[in-house]
This record gives sequence, C-alpha cells and structure tokens, in this order.
Amino acid sequence: MAQNLYSDLSEKRVLIAGAGVTGISAARALAKRGSVVTLVDEKVESVDGFKVYAPGAVDFSQFDLFLVSPGWREDHPLVVAARAADVPIVNEIDLAWSLKKPSQKWIALTGTNGKTSTVELTAHMVRTGGFSALACGNVGTTVIEAVESKENYEYLVLELSSFQLHWLEDAHFVSVALLNIAHDHLDWHGTFDAYAGAKISILEKSSTAILNADDGEIVTRTQHWLGRKVFFSLDTPAPGEIGIVEELLVDRAFVANPQEAAMFSELAEVTPTAPHNVSNALAAAGLARTIGISHESIREAIKSFTPGKHRIERVLEKDSIAWVNDSKATNPHAASASIMSALSVIWVAGGLAKGAAMDELVERVKTRVRVAILIGQDRDLIAREIYERAPHIEVILIQTPSDYTRGGQSNSLMESVVRQAREKAIAGDTVLLAPACASMDQFISYADRGDRFTRAVKKVVNNEE
Repeated sequence: MAQNLYSDLSEKRVLIAGAGVTGISAARALAKRGSVVTLVDEKVESVDGFKVYAPGAVDFSQFDLFLVSPGWREDHPLVVAARAADVPIVNEIDLAWSLKKPSQKWIALTGTNGKTSTVELTAHMVRTGGFSALACGNVGTTVIEAVESKENYEYLVLELSSFQLHWLEDAHFVSVALLNIAHDHLDWHGTFDAYAGAKISILEKSSTAILNADDGEIVTRTQHWLGRKVFFSLDTPAPGEIGIVEELLVDRAFVANPQEAAMFSELAEVTPTAPHNVSNALAAAGLARTIGISHESIREAIKSFTPGKHRIERVLEKDSIAWVNDSKATNPHAASASIMSALSVIWVAGGLAKGAAMDELVERVKTRVRVAILIGQDRDLIAREIYERAPHIEVILIQTPSDYTRGGQSNSLMESVVRQAREKAIAGDTVLLAPACASMDQFISYADRGDRFTRAVKKVVNNEE
C-alpha cells in the first residue's frame, strides 16, 4: 500500500470499523491530526467526541479511508462494500507505522500460544539492556497508543495476532519471531491453511526471523523464505542456532564463532521451568540478540521476569494440592502444554471452541488428567472426546447456576467448579484451569474467567472472603 494514504490526514474523512480499544485509539490519533472521524459498530451506539453509525447506515461515498479493527473479516458486508466503492482499507498498525518517529524501531512476534508472555519478556530484556521499550499490540496497549506516548520509546515489541497480520501491509520490523502454529481461529480464517498463512506472512515484514525448530508447521512453511533464519529448540543447537545444552540455554547464532556457544541463562532460572516456557524464553532471547542486547542483560532479565496473570499462575497451594490459573490457554495447543507441565491434573475446561477439534488434545493429555470438570457452550465437544479416547477420566459437567450472569456480581459458576474440584483432588494433584476455549460465552474475557477462578479458590478452598 502506498504510504501517501497516510501522508496528509488533515480533513480526510475516515470511517473506523469497531468502537473497541483499537478503533477508539486510532480515532483519537486521527482526530488530533485533523481527520474527520466516524465510527461504525454493531453494538456500541455512542462514543464521546465521535459519531457512531450502525452498519446499515454507512454511505461509502462520504468517506476517503476505511480503517478496520483486527477482528473484522474480509466477508463482512462493510468490507465488501468498501472494496466495491474503491475506498482504501487501512489498519491501526500501518497507521501507527506512518506516524512513528524514524528513530523508533519495531520488533514483532506471533504464534498460536505464548505470545503475551514472550513479548513481555522480550521487552523486559530490551529494557534491562538499557533501552526504553514497550510491549504492545495484541497485549493491552495498542500500537497507536505506544507511538503516541510521551515516553518516546526507542523500541516497540509487537505481539501480532493472525487477525492483525491478515490486514497488515506497510510496517517493517528489525526482526520477527514465530513461536508455534496450531489450530485456532478457524471460525474466522475458514481453514487451517489460511490461518497458518496469516502467521507466516510476518516473514514478509523482516529480513531476520527467530523460528521454532520444534514446530513442524513452522519448519515446513518457512523452507522457501530467503531471509536469515535462526532456529531455536529444546535440543542441542547446531552452529547458527539457539537451544539447550545440559542445564543451560545457549546461543550459537549471535556469537563471534558459531563453533562455540555463549550462555543465556541456567534452565532453572526460567520461571516456571515448563518446556513451552523455556522455548518462549529462547525466542525472546533471540529477538533481543538481533538488536544487540548482551547475554548478561538477557540472563538478568530472565532471572527477574515475572510472568503475567492468567498464564500458569499459581493461585494457592494447600494440603499438597496446587491450584493453577491458566485462563489464557484459550485453544487446545495451549491447554496441552499447560497440562503436560503437571503430572496429575484435575482439569477445568470448556467455553467457545472457535471451530477447533479436541481429539488431539485429549489423546495427548489422557495420561495426566484424572478428572475433567467442563463448563460452557462447547463442553460436550470435549466430553465426547474424553468418553471415546480416555474413558478412565471422570467427567463432571457443570450447569450454569440460575443466579449467574455473564459479568454479574455472582461468582456461583466458578464456586461450583472449585467445590467439585476440591471434592475430587488428592495430595499431589494440580487443579488446573486450562480451558482450551475462548471465554465469551460465560465471561467478559479470559482475564475475567481467571479472576473468577482465583476468587473462588480463595473463598472455597482457603476460606477467604
């Protein structure tokens, strides 16, 4: 896309699809530069300072640009109408790219799972190395907010979803990382191939990529890419790679002599020391090395990093039973990694499967799970696979209590889950919320789901009010 679409925003008539966090952030940035901004949203009727249209009320002859929020699909009637009217379609990240200071540099990563913790660890490494940096994108702070910040960050570390990559055209990164590719968001992309293609498209935006050698999809789909490929894995690295030697994370890619190795950190310094978490630490370290962060600074960052909430978050340990909130495990791949990091699991799962199958997940974890407590719209999908593939696992289906409403005061749903788990758990068990599903059927967000689980554990198990 020609950058001149963003060259003079004054008095440009811009329609923004979506009055959520991304849309409103973009609206404010555009209005500040003199654009005439209107929002369109199917659910929101008003936003301070901006007109909001219902989708059926849009006349594209009245607009010069159409900015889409990431979740809007190509087949949405408004997107189709914009293309038919030859109104250029733009996105928040490319807008931010056009507005950033030339001195600011961007690095980015994507993957089905582990994006948020990895992007936050990467930003922590960059800051530990002496630069100002912020994790942004699909992680809380929008990219346009980061660019507009008074902090004048030297580096932005972007977490990019498949939706954002689908629309991305202009932005370019010093380096990128691909963590993993597994079935997710098939309801949006239509096919796994389309979803994987969106993830792989991040390579078009950089000449250096940090790639997971333990992920067959990544290895296969990046074979013909001609940029610099630095593979990381949980095995001993070859020259030019990053990996594990005995109890050390080591670098054989960003060293003067690739026949030798430099140490990133000790394995035990990665918290928690679960395999997927170690893999993510290697990816973050690789990204940090592409911009010259020292091995010493990377080690210090790994040692001092605290993972965010809702990601293998230990809520309570009592009577030799661990209670763990991994509400961010919103697809089967993430749930599998979480379950396999424990030995005996009371598994709390369910929600919106988003078109994902559960057969491979159940097959993978069936030796670790004793009891499955299932909630949400697609709980029967998981239950059927357990009945067929792992009949030894006890299945408990939780009905939504009559007094429970999404976003309401009552926490009776999670309290019912936790009571059932408390009855079934024995010493040595991990009661693990790893839903393998999205949350919006019964909760406001994955964070709301995790917070409610945590509150219920503290109330029911630990008698805290």
